[in-house]
Order: sequence, then structure tokens, then C-alpha cells
Amino acid sequence: MNILVTGCAGFIGFHFCNNLLKKFKKVKIFGIDNFNNYYDVKLKKDRVKLLKKKFKSRIVISKIDLLEKKKIGAIFKKNKIKKVVHFAAQAGVRYSIKNPTKYIQSNIVGFQNIIDLSVKYKVLQLIYASSSSVYGGLKNKKLKESLNINDPIQLYAATKISNEMIANAYFKLYNISIVGLRFFTVYGPWGRPDMAPMIFTKSILKKKRIEIFNNGKNYRDFTYIDDIIDGVIKIFKNSENKIFDNKIYNIGNGKSINVLAFIKELEKKLKTKTTKNFVPAQPGDMVKTEADISKLKKEFNYKPKINFKNGINKFLNWYTKYYHTK
Repeated sequence: MNILVTGCAGFIGFHFCNNLLKKFKKVKIFGIDNFNNYYDVKLKKDRVKLLKKKFKSRIVISKIDLLEKKKIGAIFKKNKIKKVVHFAAQAGVRYSIKNPTKYIQSNIVGFQNIIDLSVKYKVLQLIYASSSSVYGGLKNKKLKESLNINDPIQLYAATKISNEMIANAYFKLYNISIVGLRFFTVYGPWGRPDMAPMIFTKSILKKKRIEIFNNGKNYRDFTYIDDIIDGVIKIFKNSENKIFDNKIYNIGNGKSINVLAFIKELEKKLKTKTTKNFVPAQPGDMVKTEADISKLKKEFNYKPKINFKNGINKFLNWYTKYYHTK
């Protein structure tokens, strides 16, 4: 089966390609990524280098932007793509406040290009990345898929809500099978340098002061990358045995951790303490995220296995090797 994976050089895209090709010997991936410089391009290239080394001709990666619809369409046509897994997007909550146009282009126009081509070339299914940020200012203890998400607190969330609305419209118009995945704070080896776990680790090792937003009152559902990928692959694998319409699933750990507790665990493992500067909440930041994962558990037997202490240990093992043995 030939599948298209967008954002294959990204954190989640890389891990998905790696695990899918290991588990499904008859799958061939055609990956696209624009390799932009939002964060370290070398990290993206190293991910891709590893994939090509391990799987050789079973993965073909092209440098293509989501706005290059003709080039993407040529991949669909030439390779008879059967499924699409769409991870590519302009990421980052705070970055969206300063660079709104990039988010409209990549996350809305780019998404529409992918879903339009999926309909045109009659793919069996489109799986795409949404985000826990769609829950905005909701103060529910557990964030459930059925909650009303009409109150985004930053543009990144608004673009992801737009994706879900566009997907719903395309399903009703063309009856295409679509699955949206609301990811909760993902961390682990090969993670994004702009995200908190990488920023905290770098600061602790360099003995630099860490800024703690919202005076240390923020909570996140930190989810280890292997658990995220396990959920995506369960859906990818079993979806053909289920009747899908336009589905939305939370993928998280199901437990909320205070950001300060996460930092303290990093300090403990690194045997180093750093100074902390407590500052007010940042515009667009959610106070707490905690996924209700009962829907994914019920339908796909999804069970997160890695708690945040074990996850931090695995992450730091990789971080030390990648950044400090060169």
C-alpha cells in the first residue's frame, strides 16, 4: 500500500514513518516536508537521514510545501496513494501571534489542498493532526471530544478548529473517510526544540534561568511520543474494519502534570538545579490540559504506557547522546 505522509521530517511525522514501516512490510511511504527554518533544520535532516538509512527505497521524501498543490497532486497520481496521514502544519502557539499569515497559508490553505486532492484521487482515508489547543479557555477537568470548541484563544487553535470544520464539510459533500487527532503536549526523543521539555533541558544543563509562565500554575497532559504513535497506528491499522465517517479523537496520557513538577523531575535526573523566574501568563496559553481518552480506549483499546518520569528518562537518554556526544 502506498501512503502519503506530510510533515515526515517533523517530530511526530518522523516517529510515525519509523514505526509504520517497521510494523507493516507492505507499506511504502511517500513523504513531503518543506524543511522550513521555524526550528533547527539540521534536526529535521537528521531524522530523514535515519529513515532513509533504515528503510531505503520503502520511503521516498520530497521537499515540497503544502501550497505547491500541483507537485503534491503529481505524487497522488503517479503513485496511486491509498491513504494520507497529514501531520504538516505551522506549529507553535506563541509564534502564531507574531506571524499569523504563515498559519493561514500552511494550516488552512495547505490543509484544504491535501483534503481536496484526497477526494480527487479517491483515497481510502485521510488521517490528520488537530490539537488540544482547540479546547481554548474551557475549564473542564477533563477535555472531551464532545465539548463545544467555539472559543479559541489564539490563531493556531483557530486554524485547527477550521481544519475540523473543513473536514466535516468535505465528509458531508464527498463521503470521504476522515479522522482528526487532537494531540496533547507531545515530548520524547527527536522532539521539537521550541517546546518546553527541550527548552527546560537546555536551560538546566547550561545553568540558565527558566521562565515559569502563569507563576507556575500551568498544567499539561504530557504525552510520550511512543504512546502518541501507538494510538495513530491503531487507528491506521484497524480503521478498515470499522465504519468511519468524520471522527475526532483525543490522544494524550489522560493525566495532567504541573509544569513545575516536570521541571523538578528534569532537574532530579540531570542532577542540576537552575534558577526560576516566575512570570505572568502569556497571551494564548491554556492554563490546564487533561485529555479524556475514553473514546480512543473504547474503540481502539488505546492504553498509554509511559508515565512522565519514565518518559523524561528516555528523552534525556536521547538528548544527551544527540547533543553532547558530538
